Amino acid sequence: MLTVDYERLGVRPGERLLDLGAGGGRHAFEAMRRGARVVALDSERREVVGALEMMDALRREDRATADTGGSGSATLGDGRRLPFPDSCFDRVIAAEVLEHVHDDRSAIAELVRVLRPGGTIAVSVPRWWPELVNWALSDDYHETPGGHVRIYRRSVLESRLSAAGLVVTGHHHAHALHSPYWWLRSAVGVDRDDHRLVSAYHRLLVWDITTASPLTRVPEAVLNPLLGKSVVVYARKPA
Repeated sequence: MLTVDYERLGVRPGERLLDLGAGGGRHAFEAMRRGARVVALDSERREVVGALEMMDALRREDRATADTGGSGSATLGDGRRLPFPDSCFDRVIAAEVLEHVHDDRSAIAELVRVLRPGGTIAVSVPRWWPELVNWALSDDYHETPGGHVRIYRRSVLESRLSAAGLVVTGHHHAHALHSPYWWLRSAVGVDRDDHRLVSAYHRLLVWDITTASPLTRVPEAVLNPLLGKSVVVYARKPA
């Protein structure tokens, strides 16, 4: 389930790409398939181990990755103090990360520092009004350790990226089908994975991810401008 549009980001074979807060590695893996040399960074050891295992499998078994020459590595790290030299990445992805970081300005400054002049970045965060519904329905949604510490308006995110020296080039919304799912979970209890309606909705989302059926993808594309759970902002570092 990808949030970022790789064409808008401009990923090309042979380029170095940083996936900040990579988690399970979904964006890192797609960049590898497109031929990028990927570094996935996360603060959780289990996520890094999982990403490394999947990257190894992609190198050995995925034909697209073999054909494009994509490669990948993963490392532990803190987004506020990145262990990389200045201007060493052509592209940067920070998907659903900044809402977890108390000092998001420091994290943004670090992303700008490691991005080369002329490079591009995609940053996604939960969209303001669907996120506000979750916070209103459940304190547990955002008060759990490692949870969300703020709700962004797109204008605020764009202003912080601009203040860090980037030129904002566009945005879009994604994952409209996920907004009602999280409203439901917030209403019944975010820890109630066994709830009948939650389980049924989760099966629908899994089916959508695995089949990419027009039955779900077309309605979601239509609804994204209104219901999209995530907002993705694209920016460029001046050359």
